[in-house]
Amino acid sequence: RVSNGMDFSYPGYNEMLTGIADPRIDTNDPVPNPNVTVFEWLNRMEPFRGKAAAYATWSVFDAIFNRARSGLRICAGWRPEAACLGPPVPPNLKRLYETTTPYWRDNVWDSFMQAAVLEEIRQNRPRVLFVGYGETDEWAHLGRYDLYLESARQWDAFVRELWETMQAMPEYRGTTAFVLTTDHGRGSGFEEWKDHDTVVPGSSDMWIAALGPGVPAMGERRNAPTVTQAQIAATLAALLGEDYRRAFPAAAPVLPDLPGPGRP
Repeated sequence: RVSNGMDFSYPGYNEMLTGIADPRIDTNDPVPNPNVTVFEWLNRMEPFRGKAAAYATWSVFDAIFNRARSGLRICAGWRPEAACLGPPVPPNLKRLYETTTPYWRDNVWDSFMQAAVLEEIRQNRPRVLFVGYGETDEWAHLGRYDLYLESARQWDAFVRELWETMQAMPEYRGTTAFVLTTDHGRGSGFEEWKDHDTVVPGSSDMWIAALGPGVPAMGERRNAPTVTQAQIAATLAALLGEDYRRAFPAAAPVLPDLPGPGRP
């Protein structure tokens, strides 16, 4: 469940990445996040310093991760700079970013970001990586159920491509875990599925999936205990052997059934 009481993106990502629902985060405006995300916290530590990165289609992630303060390598939205596409910058990918007419000014195509993420993995070998896809939400808001389904199917293929790419690399094979989730739920019904907010039932219902070392293979859970979006931050740290709640005691605990420090 989303516990921030907002049921839209920036509050959801803040909750997910910091372990705390912050009532100050109440818009999607690109205001620098006053809270320290688990990615920023990890990036300050050895052996993660300089090895944490965030790639996302939505430009507001510059603010969510607080680019100026965090020191993270961030590629968000239509940003073809070398800082987030390489180095070296693949010339064809750079040209696509620079010359493609955007449909959404603040959101790049998932396929462009996927290509950039693959370059990040191959060139920089990050230890901790955030990847934020955005097309499903955009197509849903526009009422394009056909493209909503198509982009969801493509997202699944992108996740598989990332997994198989990393499992083929000795640095990641057998030591990499994925945590997959969403920033909010959405409504159901002929019209309500297009939206999410506090007035749209179902918007606080979300899902979390995980795979890799330290994650028991339980399949789709039935009658599982209710968990919150805020528990993801400590879980990410625990999968890396770190205790996020020791530094941030107010953060929510690690998800149940996952080993590691920071358990209640």
